[in-house]
Amino acid sequence: MTDSNHTPSCYANTSTPYTYVPKMDNVYLSAIFSILGLISNLVAFIVLIKSCKQTQNTSRSFFLIFLGGLVVTDFMGLLVTGSFVMSFYITYVDWRLSDPTCHFCNFMGMSMVFYGLCPLLLGATMAIERFIGIKYPFARSSRLSKGRTVSMVLLVWFIAGSISLLPLTGFGSYHIQTPGSWCFINISSKRGDWAFSLLFSLVGLISITASFLLNTVSVVTLIKVCRGAGRRQRSRDHEVEMMVQLILIMIIATVCWCPLLMYILVSALTPPTSDDMVLSFTRMAGWNQKLDPWIYIIIKVFKLRRVTNSASIDVMAQLKQSLFTPSYPNCGLCFA
Repeated sequence: MTDSNHTPSCYANTSTPYTYVPKMDNVYLSAIFSILGLISNLVAFIVLIKSCKQTQNTSRSFFLIFLGGLVVTDFMGLLVTGSFVMSFYITYVDWRLSDPTCHFCNFMGMSMVFYGLCPLLLGATMAIERFIGIKYPFARSSRLSKGRTVSMVLLVWFIAGSISLLPLTGFGSYHIQTPGSWCFINISSKRGDWAFSLLFSLVGLISITASFLLNTVSVVTLIKVCRGAGRRQRSRDHEVEMMVQLILIMIIATVCWCPLLMYILVSALTPPTSDDMVLSFTRMAGWNQKLDPWIYIIIKVFKLRRVTNSASIDVMAQLKQSLFTPSYPNCGLCFA
């Protein structure tokens, strides 16, 4: 058994057990929700690919690239973190014995930070793109391309990945968390841990705040434009649809992530009150990855129904016209 004097840093100074034996009901529930989340993201990705192939609107195609990056991030986040948690749920592994060098603990902590920050940063990036697209459409159309849009998604992944790697350089650390089945940021009074916790929470909160401010301006501008659009109303339907999706993404991210980010921010400034709060707020944040894909799926279903209803109305109108409108094909013969 490992000597307590040589306990790795990710397991030191904690009362959290290194082995967690959950109730089977919790295991089944976690597995079901994780599988449903993966399936939802997969379906959403297929929907986005089909929409991207069908769309002829340039700004919408750029927006769909951002959405695709968000769906891929959510899918991989559920797959990676869910696999770790479920494997430890099922095998009852003793973390300190199976991972004496903290490699797995650090990797899981990095995954939690990376896949947590990516949706928030992507949401802020999409808000910036929509703000420029609605406020300054000519400037945006002349500078943005599909290649640059993909580069922006990759840049977001790079920034989130760089932040998640900081604890490996000594700036902050990852630590086993209650009840002993996962690892995350170590919230402590040490300077490095304090600074990294503050960085993580501030990046997330700033991203949400920026999304809220930019989306508010974009919605107000879009309302003004639509009121005077007249003949161009049909060309604004895509803009309205994109803003609706973006607003829903922002609301879900805010509701799911703000409790955890605020708790980490407060805990970094004052001693944390309970480790159980981190677990509860992290579970709430995890719902962001499960709820995001339903935005695209529901909107796609709504659009299909609207198209179907419009087609039905057109068919009925033509049928009424053919039944009740008199027709005189040989009218010239009637007076012969």
